This record gives sequence, structure tokens and C-alpha cells, in this order.
Amino acid sequence: MVRRALPVRTCVGCRRRAPAAELLRIIAIENGAGHSLSPDPGRNRPGRGAHLHLDPACFTLAQRRRAFGRALRITTGAPDTGELAEYLRASTTTSGHPTGRGSQAR
Repeated sequence: MVRRALPVRTCVGCRRRAPAAELLRIIAIENGAGHSLSPDPGRNRPGRGAHLHLDPACFTLAQRRRAFGRALRITTGAPDTGELAEYLRASTTTSGHPTGRGSQAR
């Protein structure tokens, strides 16, 4: 029996490697004013992708480091992160309880 290795990607926020299934794929969509970041949870949209943990801390780190522009090879201006921020906010909160890494009960 041949065992295939799982694809591994690097989070653009924390720079830790993880199986691709644990990370959210993000793509840049060009609009009239520049680029906006869009989540690609199905991993089937065309274009270059960047990967991010579903953790607000990783999102904040990626923004602070300006990692999205480099990873997605955006050369003009900073990309709009509004849609991505809303997606992360919706996916990391269920019934008021955070579900991202580091949210274990203490």
C-alpha cells in the first residue's frame, strides 16, 4: 500500500507549517480600486493563494507584517482585508465562544 504525504503549507501570519487542511486559503481579487482578499475555503478558485490559520492573532500578525501583499505578489498598494476579516470573525465565533487555537478552557 502506497501512502501519500499530506500537503503542508505555511501560515502567512505566524509562519508555522501545518497541513493544508488546517489552514484557510486566501486569494486576491482585483477590483477597480486595487485588490481585495477573499477566503477560499473550498480551495478551488483560480489564482495564487496564501494560507492562514483561522486565528485572529495570525490575521493581525499577517497584516502587521504586510505578508498578504508579498505572498500573493500584489505590487500596487495594500489589499483590502474587509471581506477576509468578516469571514474570520464569523468562523472563529460560535455562540460567543472563540474556537481558534489557544481558546481552550482554562
